[in-house]
Amino acid sequence: MAVILKAQSTLTDRYQTTVPETVRRALKLGKRDKIHYTIRPDDEVMLTRAAAAEDEDPVLGQFLYFLARDIANHPERLQSVDTGLLQRIQSLVNGVEVDLDAPLSADDE
Repeated sequence: MAVILKAQSTLTDRYQTTVPETVRRALKLGKRDKIHYTIRPDDEVMLTRAAAAEDEDPVLGQFLYFLARDIANHPERLQSVDTGLLQRIQSLVNGVEVDLDAPLSADDE
């Protein structure tokens, strides 16, 4: 038999609430994830994790979340890019033009 978990939260004066930890874990929600609400005729509301938009890359989103969390937890690890490395990078891409809207060639896909 499936286990039923229950949780509750309180609305603030601005009609906001915190999603309880049990719900976040069950739906595998992270910061900035979207929640989809389905309102049924019997006044029940079902929460699900909203599907990512077609143009969103879920891997990139998780990677950016990882980076943000790591920076927040370990700011002492941040390092500035030294001038020598910056100059080397600039010399490698000097004169290279990229059209980000152009379709990829068959070789690049």
